[in-house]
Amino acid sequence: MGETSGFPCILSFDVEEHHRIEAVFGLECPAVLKDEYARRMEATTRTILDRLAAVEAKATFFIVGEIAQTHPKLVRDIAAAGHEIASHSHDHRRVDRFSPADFREDLRRSKDALEQAGGQAVVGFRAPTFSVTRQTPWAIDVLVELGFRYDSSIFPVRHDRYGIPDAPRMPFLAAGNEHTILELPPATWRLAGQNLPVAGGGYFRLFPPLFMRRGLAQLEAKTSPAVGMLYFHPWEFDIDQPKLPLKRLSKWRTYVGIGRTLARLDRLLARGNFRRAVDLADDLLASPDSLVRFAIGSAVG
Repeated sequence: MGETSGFPCILSFDVEEHHRIEAVFGLECPAVLKDEYARRMEATTRTILDRLAAVEAKATFFIVGEIAQTHPKLVRDIAAAGHEIASHSHDHRRVDRFSPADFREDLRRSKDALEQAGGQAVVGFRAPTFSVTRQTPWAIDVLVELGFRYDSSIFPVRHDRYGIPDAPRMPFLAAGNEHTILELPPATWRLAGQNLPVAGGGYFRLFPPLFMRRGLAQLEAKTSPAVGMLYFHPWEFDIDQPKLPLKRLSKWRTYVGIGRTLARLDRLLARGNFRRAVDLADDLLASPDSLVRFAIGSAVG
């Protein structure tokens, strides 16, 4: 990873217990296993914090609000280390499973719990499974009305679970039905007329590191403003965790390459030059007129 382009990237971590992932939706997870996943979530998150501290890197942690209630010291320690605390919803439900009113309440609970535990304002949001899509433009309005300053939920790719493939690849103003918010999309590599997802998660585990390097280099050279938003989950660095009883495709998506992620993260961290999302947002919102505006609810031609 040391050859990665040198412009600042945003390191982000979506902090939820392993049993909350989308692939588990509809399955019953025993209480004893939930407790084990909670224990492992904290331990692995602290491993990540140690690695960030070793290279003096700062990151944004999008955290499920319920974790702020069950593990408040973890959230306090993340904030005390100089990282940003942001919202990943209250209980890790997709946005499209809410009504606007219920989404507002979920966001409010998450924001309050995280701010109480972390002692800092929560101004950023990432939807579980990147579930702000063309069907949920009202989510943008709710975010703005609750005081959020930026979102990182729109993935400009084609995927069976999420994505707005024609959304901008660089930071932009996402327009809902009534309001706009700064959007920080995950990194992609434009190849053969398609956006290839290279920002992290399963793609980090599956694809060779070259894919992320090429995507970041292309973003630096061909987009303005150039931003490399990267994302990971603590459970993706826990090779010994109990595996969930998933169907074949979901099992492959969830566990492919998990044995090599920690070494890959170390190589990525060695490149240096990382920022928190909130710091980038402050810079970009100082000159919002320079950003492209994109209407989330517009129909694709």
